[in-house]
Parts: sequence; C-alpha cells; structure tokens
Amino acid sequence: MGETKKKNSPFTGHQTKLAAGDKAPAFETKDQAGNTVRLEDFSGKNLVLYFYPKDNTPTCTNQACRLRDDYNQLLERGFTILGVSADDEISHAKFIRKFKLPYPLLADTDMKMIRDYDVWGTKMLFGRIMEGIIRTTFIIGSDGIIKEIIRDIDSKNHGKQILGI
Repeated sequence: MGETKKKNSPFTGHQTKLAAGDKAPAFETKDQAGNTVRLEDFSGKNLVLYFYPKDNTPTCTNQACRLRDDYNQLLERGFTILGVSADDEISHAKFIRKFKLPYPLLADTDMKMIRDYDVWGTKMLFGRIMEGIIRTTFIIGSDGIIKEIIRDIDSKNHGKQILGI
C-alpha cells in the first residue's frame, strides 16, 4: 500500500468563546499604581478592554502607542481604555512611564481575567506554535454588555480600528 500524505491545513489559533451580546465577565485586579480596578467601576461608560501578551515587546508597544496617539479621539467618542497583560504592577508602571501612556494597565498576574475572557490559548508567533495570551480587544458598552470583539488586531493602527467601529 502506498503512503497517503495529509494535506497541510492552515493553522487556526485559539479565539475567545465570548461574543458580542454576552455580558462581560466581572473582574477585580490591580493597576500599575496598585489601585483596585473592577468592571463595575466603569458602569455607564464605554470601555475598551484590550489584552496583550507582554510589556516592552515590539508589537505590544506599537499597539499601546497607537492607542496613546489616538487617546483624545477615543475619549471624545466616549471610550475609556484599559490594557491587560500578565505582567506585574512594576512592569506596567515602567512601560507607562517609558511610553507616556495616558491610560491604566491592569496586572493580571494570576491570569484570572485572561482566563475569564478566554484569551489564553494556542497561537502562532514567528512561525512557531505556542501557548500564550491572544491579542484581543473587547468593546464593552455602558450596560456591561460586549458590543464588539476585535480579534484581528492591527497593532500599528489599533486606535483607528476602534474609531472605525
């Protein structure tokens, strides 16, 4: 019998199971200054909650800085911005100072938010398959309901991506 070759299928990475219309998972964690931050603190506000893999890495820095550059426009459109990674408060504070980020970063060192928002999973980075935080942005309405999920992040134009919604 001859060998049959399997056709190479394109890699499909993990994507959150949450969807627009779902209630956003509640959270409570610390920001870069050690302040406790909860989802309920943003009741009545439109929240941009973006998850990113690591402070001070090139793509994450591009994304954070584009949100910084478009910050005033995002505020004018009624958005509040929070970034989330598994880095600690000290790392976030340095990242904010270094790049003059005008919005808080949440330290999810126990990865509870990351798991609750289902943004941990298999991904491909530079051709290598690995486990990690999947770059994902949730637009949460003033009522606590997820209005939009951006999965295909354009890190160099992320603020514009949000403004285009």
